[in-house]
Amino acid sequence: MKQFFLALILFSATRVAFTQNKTENVVIVTLDGMRWQEVFGGADSAILKNIQYTKDSSGTSGNFWNDDAGERRKKLFPFLWNTIATYGKLYGNRWFDNKVNNANPYFFSYPGYNEIFTGYPDTAVNSNDKIWNKNTNVLEFINKHKGYESKVAVFSTWDVFPYILNTQRSKLFVNADVDTLKFKAPSLQLINDMQFLTAKPIGVRPDVFTYFAAREYMKAYQPKVLYIAFDETDDFAHAGEYDQYLKSAHAEDAMIADLWSYIQSSPKYKNKTTLIVTCDHGRGDKIKDNWRSHGTKIEDAGQIWIAAIGPDTAPIGEIKTAGLLYQMQLAATFAALLNLNFTATHPVATPIENIYKR
Repeated sequence: MKQFFLALILFSATRVAFTQNKTENVVIVTLDGMRWQEVFGGADSAILKNIQYTKDSSGTSGNFWNDDAGERRKKLFPFLWNTIATYGKLYGNRWFDNKVNNANPYFFSYPGYNEIFTGYPDTAVNSNDKIWNKNTNVLEFINKHKGYESKVAVFSTWDVFPYILNTQRSKLFVNADVDTLKFKAPSLQLINDMQFLTAKPIGVRPDVFTYFAAREYMKAYQPKVLYIAFDETDDFAHAGEYDQYLKSAHAEDAMIADLWSYIQSSPKYKNKTTLIVTCDHGRGDKIKDNWRSHGTKIEDAGQIWIAAIGPDTAPIGEIKTAGLLYQMQLAATFAALLNLNFTATHPVATPIENIYKR
């Protein structure tokens, strides 16, 4: 709770006028429960070599291991470390005392996603149950502005997102799990058939179908704000399957790279789009099986990370100076990139100006 009260200093009822940003579109991607340790250090040798967690240790090591941590993280996340590290910014390497934290005290998914999109770490949001979120989210706020009506879309693997973003009230387009894709585009019709026929190793559709649905929707309908929520990393970590956790993280990085390639090839999006990648919560370390878990009893689980790339983000790469950011600052940041001041009936944390001020 101490962290939560310290974080309140970041709330502000007023906003400073923004300089005119070049960003016209925002794309947000989350990797559920993805540890900062792998993002900044690559595969963890202690877990990788433990056959309890990595059944094919030799094969997985061949894919993801290198004695040099810099090369190791590139093997796991080539897009983050070859593209964003060159043209954008990455926050949250705690080995340099650069920290990004949850402000909510719970360190699991619904509270984390609420914090990301409402800018308010509401302590009343304390379960993963399908409860309609009373807090206003930044996506519905943007969707109500002229020029953004029906130009905000969400694609998620987890089926709780309609409740997190309260589609009853917000009227946002949210395609979650195997919601039917009711569109005329042939590619979306094909993805719709495939998602119903595929096996579901984690109980919901595979992340790749969430991604393809989002990409083809983007091509066909050109939203100005797109959010993609992946889920497999968290599920495989809970299952103690470190090899699958790494493979899913690597695949999600490839999907993000593919999406950025499309963005940079499209006149609608090229040099007009900011991409932000983050996660809802962290996980424990490798001690006593804690890497599999998160929640209030695991202090490290409140440690997260942020990556950003776009026309308003200076190409600094990995931030190696001491600092502290909070997840709750992201909501106002999404709006600020579009030259909007996110306000709600509840408190909203100040934006991360460093993302869009060069």
